[in-house]
Order: sequence, then structure tokens, then C-alpha cells
Amino acid sequence: MNMELLSPAGSPEALRAAVQNGAGAVYLGWGDFNARRSAKNFSDEEFADALTYCHQRGVRVFLTLNTLLTDRELPRALETARTACRLGVDAILVQDWGLFDLLRKTLPDQPLHASTQMSLFTSGGANEMVADGCERVVIARECSAEDTKVICESCPAEVEVFVHGALCMCYSGQCAMSALIGGRSGNRGRCAQPCRLPYGVDGAAGKQYPLSLKDSCLACELGDMAEMGVSCLKLEGRMKRPEYVAVITRVYARLLEEGRRPTAAEEAELAQAFSRSGFTDWYWQGRHGAGMFGTRPEGAQDPKDLFDTARAAYEKDDLRTVPVTFACGIAAGAPCTLTASDEDGHTVTVNGPVPEAARNRSLTASDVEERLKKTGGTGYRCQAVAAEVEEGLSLPASAVNALRRDALAALTAARTAVPDRRELPEPELPDIDCRGESPTYTLSLSTASQLSEALLDLGPARVCLPLEELAAMTALPKGDTEWCAVLPRVWRDRDEARLLQMLDRAKALGVTGVLIGNIGHLPLVRDTGLNLYGDYGLNVFNSRSLEYLRGKGLSSACVSFELRFAQIRDLRKVLPTEAIVYGRLPLMITENCLVQNSLGCRRDRDGAVVPDGGPCRQGHVLRDRTGAAFPLLPAYGHRTEVQNSRVLWLADRPDHQRLGLRFARLRFTTETAEECVRVFRGYLKGEKAPGEFTRGLYERGVE
Repeated sequence: MNMELLSPAGSPEALRAAVQNGAGAVYLGWGDFNARRSAKNFSDEEFADALTYCHQRGVRVFLTLNTLLTDRELPRALETARTACRLGVDAILVQDWGLFDLLRKTLPDQPLHASTQMSLFTSGGANEMVADGCERVVIARECSAEDTKVICESCPAEVEVFVHGALCMCYSGQCAMSALIGGRSGNRGRCAQPCRLPYGVDGAAGKQYPLSLKDSCLACELGDMAEMGVSCLKLEGRMKRPEYVAVITRVYARLLEEGRRPTAAEEAELAQAFSRSGFTDWYWQGRHGAGMFGTRPEGAQDPKDLFDTARAAYEKDDLRTVPVTFACGIAAGAPCTLTASDEDGHTVTVNGPVPEAARNRSLTASDVEERLKKTGGTGYRCQAVAAEVEEGLSLPASAVNALRRDALAALTAARTAVPDRRELPEPELPDIDCRGESPTYTLSLSTASQLSEALLDLGPARVCLPLEELAAMTALPKGDTEWCAVLPRVWRDRDEARLLQMLDRAKALGVTGVLIGNIGHLPLVRDTGLNLYGDYGLNVFNSRSLEYLRGKGLSSACVSFELRFAQIRDLRKVLPTEAIVYGRLPLMITENCLVQNSLGCRRDRDGAVVPDGGPCRQGHVLRDRTGAAFPLLPAYGHRTEVQNSRVLWLADRPDHQRLGLRFARLRFTTETAEECVRVFRGYLKGEKAPGEFTRGLYERGVE
């Protein structure tokens, strides 16, 4: 099975464990901008050494720069990327649109990979990134075999799939739970893993863990992945011990090399290394439900014998060596020569001293061959050696040893040579100013039932409704506003024909705009003639992200609600910007329906209620250990969107009026039609919050 095996390297020791046990590539963090900032990661010297160590052994190195970045951080991230490029890093994983665009323009020859944090799960999204210069896309962990096959068939770039390790409850790149509850942003590499805590659905939190998924294990599916065209198998675990990395890498490397499924003993090793109540492959199978969930027992011990054996093996540093062929020539009156060749096409030749006439015993070809075979501790092993030695000559053993060392050093230099790559100057942002004096209000609603004549009389600039709600309406209410469709945050290729039908229906009603919450929405709507507005799901964190989206044809973009007021104020508004200033902020969007898993409900995978079933809409909440209640809203495709327990309220804070925003959004989720009117009026009058509320992250920010 000719697929690359990509292993995690959270530390230099874990990198060695991965390489020695058969990884084809490793991914690691260096610097401050990667999604596992709590891992040990690498110092400057360790990073340079890691590249040499890996490239000498034929292993590729991928740098993770896959977090959201502020304007102040972008120059440092760019310098990190430039240095990595000069050192020969094989690829850089990116999440942030601004950094992605900057790297593509300044380091045009540096391969870039679209991180899973970009939330790619359709062929349209994958191809959008390929068109912009990505060589590989890492698709969402929630993708099934069917989803993956469609993407592989449609996408000319490499497709990378997570095959083993921890599963996030929320789609990667869309989780704000850790940020909003504790100020530690998963999009900034600081996730505190609140999903591993106990919660109750409609009841008190007890010993239930409805957000804690088992680890994924797709070891039995590698053959199917190879057939459908998957390029790379990714193992999760940069926060795990090196011994864990060694065990899982060894098992998967064997399966790939031998083209088979795991044995019972190998499955047991994977489970011993780490699991949460076992493993799951349900996402790959297209299944969902309570059977996917599990926990790690408190105080669970690592498997000492298994880990001790793994560590003892990789610490010898001789499990992974490069086969080399030597050809040596020793003749009278000329410097001796040694040519070293590897299986990747590298050939080097070095010279040594001129041999002397033998006074006693003459040097033989066998003598030379035996000395050249001694490659221990070098990362190489002598596969074949041939020596031609004229009779009657003498050459000290030290000279032959030096010749071997020089040849291997030259071969290492050839194997680790940095490719020629262009470095271009950083482009200036365009001289465009789309700042607003004071933002006008836009509204987003969860259901058409929240609409009222009184709400429209207050004069919102835009009213946004879910596409499914609009498609079910027979007419739009009269009002001096722009009507916009909110596309589903998560969908699949198979849904797109239906989504386009609903868009046609919405346009016929008078809808003229659409909210873009995922890069994969663009291929769907680019030719519809609708105005394109960026939604919060795009995670706009810096000015260059605004410029990137402007180039995509967007007319405005909603900035991330993880930014502080000052950071929003200082953005170069090259595109009209919007911020959410009221509402329950979305914490998660989950592939599993939490109501179905805990209480049971009757909805099909398109979200339609099955007759006589109990729908998911009826005021369900997720309750944590403090008693805080997080409303659960149904999302397209029988998914769940978890809302914050408290509403964001900024009506009495004039700060949001002075940030240069063109639009300020009131996000209505659980409110009644009457409550929507009261809130809107409160914002127009600058009233204080009527009850419990939050200022969100606009004042305190995130780590």
C-alpha cells in the first residue's frame, strides 16, 4: 500500500521514536504558532537537527503553523516560515487565511498543506484550496469512506486522512468552547479540552460524558483507503509520550509494508498504548450514536512493559538505517577513491591519501571491504561493497575509516540538501479603506417564527435566515432590508444538488445575499449572482485574511469573536467588516446529534422530522457541573450546534460603535419573536442587559 505514514513528533524524542519505527513523514511544532502549543515542541537548534536527522533517513518533515494569527503576530509567523523554508522543511500546515495567502505570495515554491483546522469536508472546499496553491488537504475527521472517496476522485491534490488517535467533538477549526469558557482558544493551540468533562443533556451533570469521543482506529481500513486514492495516513498524538508514538507508528508501518489488516495482538498493542473505552471507526462507516463515546479511566497507567520495550528499541537508533553501496579504488601513485550510492539516486565520490608501497603485508580488497562495512552509529548500513586494490600497497586502517566517514558525510549532505526556493518580498495591503463611522445592524435568526413586522420596522440592514427556513417559506415579509440565506456550516457533496435547489427557491422569493461560513461554500454560490458575505465560521483574525476574502469576491466579512476590541479596531479594513455584538455565541458544531444520543429523537440525516418522532428542537440544553445550561440547536444534517450559556450583550458599551465596523450583528437563537424586538430596541437605545450576560472575549481576549 503506497501511502505515506505521517507520525506526530511533539518532542525530539518522539521524532526519533517515529522515524525509527517506520514513519514516512513527521509533523512537529516549532515556534509559537502551532495547534499543540502545550507540547514540548522544538527549540531552534532541535528543529534544524530534526530536519537533518529525518532527511538523512528519507523521512519528510512538516511544520505546523496552523493557528489563527493577529496582525502583530503575522510578521513573526512569516519569519518562522522563511527560516523553515531555508532549512528545507518539506511542507507547512496552515489554518489562517491571511498567513496562507502571505506564504503563497512570499514563498511560492514552499509546499503548503491545508490543515484540518480549515474545516474541509467536501470536494469543492478541497479544490478551492488546490486552486490557491495547496499541494495537500487534510480533510475533517468526521468524513466517511464515501465522503473521502468522492473527495479523492474530485481533487487533484493529495488527500490526507486521520486514521488513529483522539477525536474532537466539534469540527476542527469551529470550536470556541475552550475559548469562551476558559479563555484558552483551540484555534490558537491552547485547547483545555472541556469536551472531556461530564455533562448532562436536559439534566444535571453526573457521570455522563456526552462530548467525550473514543479515539479513532482505522487500522482495518487501509486497503480501502489505498484503493480510493488517499495519499497520507495521519496518526494523532503530539501531546502523547514518545513510547506511544513508537508503538502506533510501528503497527501502522507494518500494515502498510505488508498490505494487510492488523492481527489480534497488534490491535491489543494499539489499545494498550492508549484508548478511551476502546476505539471507534463509526465516522468512517458513516455511523453516529452513543456507541462512539468513551472516557479514559482516572489514574489509568501506561503499559510499562510495552513502553519499556518500545523505548529500548528506538533508543538504539538502528531500527531505521539507509542502505548504501560502496565502490573503492586503491592504485599506486594516485589518491584512493570511495564512491557511495543510495537507493534514491544520490552518488558521491571522495578522495583519500596516496597509498604507499607495502613493507610487510599488502593491503587486500577483503581488508578494505571489511573496514567499509563498519557503519554502526551513522544512520547507514552497508548493503554492498566492492574494492579494487592493486597488489603491493599499504594504507592504514585509519585512512580507510576516514574515507568511509567522508563519503557518508558527503552522502548525508546530498540527502539533506535544501532545494532552491524563491523568497519574495512581503506585498503591501491595498490602499483601500472600508471603515464605517458607525455600524448598521444586521440580524441572523434561527427560525422564521422569530420574524415579525415589528422587528422589520426597526430597520435592519440585513436579515439572515437558514437556507432551509427560507426554502420552506412561501413569501418574504415586506421590509426595507436585504434578505440573506445562511448556508449550512456543515454539509457533504451529496447535499449540494438539494442546497442549490433551495438557493434557487430563496432567490425566487427575493433573497439577494448569502452568508459564507466555509471556504467550500464558494464553488456552490460563485455563479448564483448573490452577494457574498463572510460569516464567523471563516475565522477572520487579521487584515490579510480580509484581503484574501476580498480576492475571493466577498462583499464583507464577519471577524472572529475571539478578537479583542482593540484588535478589531486596528484591522486594516480592506473589506467591509462585521462583528457579532449580541447573542448566544456558538461553542461547537457536532456531527453527532446530542439529543439523539442521550434522549432519542426522530430525524433523518437531512434534519427532517420523522412523523410521530420527538424532534430535536424542543428547548434541549447541555448542563455542566456548575449548573450552566448551554442550549442545543439542531443543525442541518441532524447535527447539533451548542450555544453559550449566557448571551453576549454590548448595547451599553459604545466600544463596538468605534471599531470601524460597517455592520454589527444581533444573533438570535433561542429568543421568541417578542424578545428579538426587545433586544433590537435595547441596542438602538444603548440599554443595559436585562439579565445575566457576558461581554464575550472582546475585553479579555484569549490565550
